[in-house]
Order: sequence, then C-alpha cells, then structure tokens
Amino acid sequence: MARMVNCVKLGRELLGLPRPPFGGELGKRVFENISQEAWQLWRQQSTLLINHYGLNLRDPDAQKFLMQQLEEFFFGEGARMPEDWTPEAQPGPRKK
Repeated sequence: MARMVNCVKLGRELLGLPRPPFGGELGKRVFENISQEAWQLWRQQSTLLINHYGLNLRDPDAQKFLMQQLEEFFFGEGARMPEDWTPEAQPGPRKK
C-alpha cells in the first residue's frame, strides 16, 4: 500500500516519498511531511538555485546554503503554495 502524507507544502494528503531523501533530522522531517509532488517542485527549485548562484555542491558552504533554502521552501514562513496554484503540467482553472 502506498504511503500517504499530509503534505505541508501543498496542503493536502498526497503520496509520500518512498524513503528519506537524505539523513539527519531534516531528512526525516521531509520524509514525514512532504509529498512526492512537492519534492519534484523542490528539485526544480534547487536546480534553479544551483544554476543561478553557480553552486559547487562539493563545497560545504554551498551544501549548507542549499539545505537552508530547502528548509525555508518546505517549512518556512509562507512556504505553502497559493490556494489556486496548479502545477504547470496541469491545466489551470477555466476563465469564464
């Protein structure tokens, strides 16, 4: 049976990650509270951050920065997606 989570990012019950994405307390928190759909949003966001800032992920400071951004993205103030948000792959609400 699929593991469901109450996704704090998207505000509804969705399919959870199959395993923690990384070790530590933050990895456990993501595993328990973030859906697969929200994790895909983070992957897109992290790619944008890596490219924009030219991050070298071998650099401990870059890793720390990315983890801070991840925590803010999922759990920071205002981290929840807007009520009328839909992923780009899905059609938005119809205009009348």
